[in-house]
Amino acid sequence: MYTKTLLTAAAVLTATATLLAAPAAHAAPAAHAGPATRAAQAVSVAQTGPAASTASAASAASAAAAPAGTLLGACGPGRLCLWSKPDFKGKAQTHELATTDIDSCVALPPGTSAQSLANRTGRPVTTYQSAECAEAGEFETYPGRGTWVPQAPYEVRAFKIWER
Repeated sequence: MYTKTLLTAAAVLTATATLLAAPAAHAAPAAHAGPATRAAQAVSVAQTGPAASTASAASAASAAAAPAGTLLGACGPGRLCLWSKPDFKGKAQTHELATTDIDSCVALPPGTSAQSLANRTGRPVTTYQSAECAEAGEFETYPGRGTWVPQAPYEVRAFKIWER
């Protein structure tokens, strides 16, 4: 058996909201740490830009939902990112929608595989143990609105990005 850890954008946002609420409780007496204070902090984070928000979200998610010691791998919007080792380590490969055929089997280069991944394509992605996308081996479909998988249940050798 294996334990699958799947981090979605919702988990990242929930963890971020939890962390934003915590400093408000320490910074002001309980009577003053209401929704307005937490909302002001959230606006402050939003105003620092997408890079800072992504970093905060990644740290929050890793602290709240990932196994101890696991940090989320960096993966830009509109990309499928694959790492050769678990926990987003090893050589990374990125695939963008603009250069990847939709609904087609895309094999990883011969002799390579992936053991962790992040799907930020906005579309479902199916990963395959088989380099030919054969359904006789293991396969798994991951949602596309921000999914991080620190350890795939098998070595990924191919994938398909679906239309929706």
